[in-house]
Amino acid sequence: MQLSKKIVKEIQPADGLVLPDEKLLSLPEKVLQFGTGVLLRGLPDYFIDKANRQGIFNGRIVVVKSTASGGTDAFESQDGLFTLCVRGIENGQEKQETIVNSSVSRVLNAATAWKDILACAANPDMQLIISNTTEVGIVLTDDDMHAAPPASFPGKLLAFLYERYRVFKGAANSGMVIVPTELIVNNGDKLREIVLEQARRHDLETSFIDWLEQSNYFCNSLVDRIVPGKLSPADQEATTKQLGYTDDLMIMAETFRLWAIEASDDRVQEILSFAAADEGVIIAPDIEKFRELKLRLLNGTHTFSCGLAFLAGFTTVKEAMADEQMSVFVHNLMIQEMARAVSNETISYSEACDFSARLLDRFRNPFLEHQWIAITLNYTSKMKMRNIPVLLRHYANTDKVPAHMALGFAAYLLFMNGKAVADNRFEGTLNGVNYPIQDDQAGYFAAKWEQAGNDATALVESVLSDKEQWDTDLTQLPGFAQAVKNELESLQQKGANETLRNAVLQKI
Repeated sequence: MQLSKKIVKEIQPADGLVLPDEKLLSLPEKVLQFGTGVLLRGLPDYFIDKANRQGIFNGRIVVVKSTASGGTDAFESQDGLFTLCVRGIENGQEKQETIVNSSVSRVLNAATAWKDILACAANPDMQLIISNTTEVGIVLTDDDMHAAPPASFPGKLLAFLYERYRVFKGAANSGMVIVPTELIVNNGDKLREIVLEQARRHDLETSFIDWLEQSNYFCNSLVDRIVPGKLSPADQEATTKQLGYTDDLMIMAETFRLWAIEASDDRVQEILSFAAADEGVIIAPDIEKFRELKLRLLNGTHTFSCGLAFLAGFTTVKEAMADEQMSVFVHNLMIQEMARAVSNETISYSEACDFSARLLDRFRNPFLEHQWIAITLNYTSKMKMRNIPVLLRHYANTDKVPAHMALGFAAYLLFMNGKAVADNRFEGTLNGVNYPIQDDQAGYFAAKWEQAGNDATALVESVLSDKEQWDTDLTQLPGFAQAVKNELESLQQKGANETLRNAVLQKI
């Protein structure tokens, strides 16, 4: 029995299964979504479906599929329905929820149904456009907006908006709210600039460009949710047996969710009414602080922890968080040092701690296989971009040595002790087993370790004083270089586990 509108009524409600009723399956189309990927289905579509079930948004999504690979058969045979398995830790408790998402009305392939997509522009109920076309989707190209379809996402968007303008004769209230979710900073602003430039290149009338600028809202947004996609074969089989139906579109997502949308206009907030259904949607005049919290507390903590966790023998984040000592280290690093350092006039320490608590739940999620070795990819650039600014902010507030950061930095230095192998690759060695060092500075560190003769003092002095590498002399931070030397010597002589154990016992 395959999931579809027809069999929804026949499904026997399993424990934790949320099913749509007939009303939800006939709501009007209000959203045009560019992309069929799992992030869109696991985050924006999740929020819209939840709002619909609460009687708040009351609208469905027309999805545009632009990629050449694959078709829309699964969406068609399942009437746009798909199962979302939400699994993770929330407020310290394990949570599992299984939802049959009914937010998608239909999926149209841009290559074969472009006229149908443009016809959506005549729908007065449709006021919102969402996208996730990856970072390379928001780029300026020499596109032809009159093609069927245009090649690029901005070209398709311009063609749709121009059709909207034509149908409604430029009425101010016919403008759209456009919320890209591509993972680039100021994604809304950049998309707006590209669409306007495309309009000028096509010599479109001034009145349309005025309407485009004045009646449409391009909102910057930030999304964060791990959506691994398909379940493992064993999990898929067990879940299918439990639910009593098959679903070719079934995906899994973690419990943590964040969609921060930059907007202050009343009309925009009215159109984004689904935000009221879940605290994970935040609409604010400025979303920079949410980007800062994510970059420093989530990504930064990962970067300070990955080398130490890997050297201590942990393969995944959940394994490390199941270990009492590593869990204490990560908690204290995030709460005692990172959260204090990021606190400022716009981010309170309390707010940083609340965000950290949600992140720690994410780290403990037993359903995610997040590997530490994957987090070490581009280790140096991550350390420089994410963590050095936090380290400098720490010292702007106090001369006290941030011991957790020092240990994390020392583990980073030891992890980067590698040698060149075939094809200009670099590898380190842990307990007689080689591991990859996937970093564009791997050669730099191999040379530094060779010059230092594995001497921690010489290595730390040489690396931390390199202004070209860090844009500052880190040896000038009171006590930091000495603390890194001490921890590096301990890691070399006693190993990561004993060093970690001693650090936790000393309550660093």
